[in-house]
Amino acid sequence: MTQQQKMERPARADAQQNRERILSVALQELTLSADVPLSSIAKKAGVGQATFYRHFPSREILVMEVYRYEMLQVTKFAEHLLQTLPPDQALREWINRLAEYAITKAGLANAIREVSLTRDCQEKAGYAPVIAAAQLLLDANKEAGTLHTGVTTDDFFLAIAGIWQLDFNDEWQPQLTWLIDIVMAGLRAGAPRRAVSQHAMPL
Repeated sequence: MTQQQKMERPARADAQQNRERILSVALQELTLSADVPLSSIAKKAGVGQATFYRHFPSREILVMEVYRYEMLQVTKFAEHLLQTLPPDQALREWINRLAEYAITKAGLANAIREVSLTRDCQEKAGYAPVIAAAQLLLDANKEAGTLHTGVTTDDFFLAIAGIWQLDFNDEWQPQLTWLIDIVMAGLRAGAPRRAVSQHAMPL
């Protein structure tokens, strides 16, 4: 390894750490306020203005990068659930996590909407990880026989659309549980008989 390569490696590591620190702070700040000044994010991340703008030249780019990072975490959570829970329970827990995301990321959601209004961005591309996670869970349930085989991701997101209508300033948890019960019952309707027998209560 040349001396130049040795110098470049720490520099790249430092740059990656700066980027991750900025994203972490931006996530917290944008969740609280969609219009937080970028200078405030840079200051709390402990980086200079030049370093900040080298990684994120505009608010739009920063917001979409934070959003992309969060969406990837949602996908990883689906994979984790399938490794630790039966498919139907994993799906239910994932729906619950989506609801929590809607509650805790309200500020970020507002920021994303503002970005979408000010530039021509490919919004569907941002949802790709979430759609992939849903497909992963649906496929696992179909294979286990715990879900109707004809359910698509479009059907799924239509079924859970009521989540975004909940008033999260009120006593929302009982309503959410009730809503998920209805969604899961609908998704299970018409599932193969073998799945029904696996979950049937003894007579």
